[in-house]
Amino acid sequence: MELVMEPSNEILEQIVKERVHKLKQFYTHLFIYVIGVAVYVAKTYFGVPLNFWPIRFINEFVMGLWTFFLVMQAMQLFITQKVLGYQWEQKRIQKIMEKEKTKQQKWE
Repeated sequence: MELVMEPSNEILEQIVKERVHKLKQFYTHLFIYVIGVAVYVAKTYFGVPLNFWPIRFINEFVMGLWTFFLVMQAMQLFITQKVLGYQWEQKRIQKIMEKEKTKQQKWE
């Protein structure tokens, strides 16, 4: 007898909504990042005088840090979800449940 946990539609819908929300956040972040890169390039290489409050702080350090966080968010969204996503969780749960079941059978 094999224990297989079939996810309900409600759980799958929740997982899909969460994933779509994360994708939306990532694409919004990416869009703002592209605007930031354009401003940085215009300011640094073309000498555009953009010296008002938030723009004056865009420099190499800020762009490097921003790039790092964007790459980390992309890795979490696209790589981690594929490697350690829902299917992986279900396999681990099934494996642990089978292990617990064999432990219980040893004691009986």
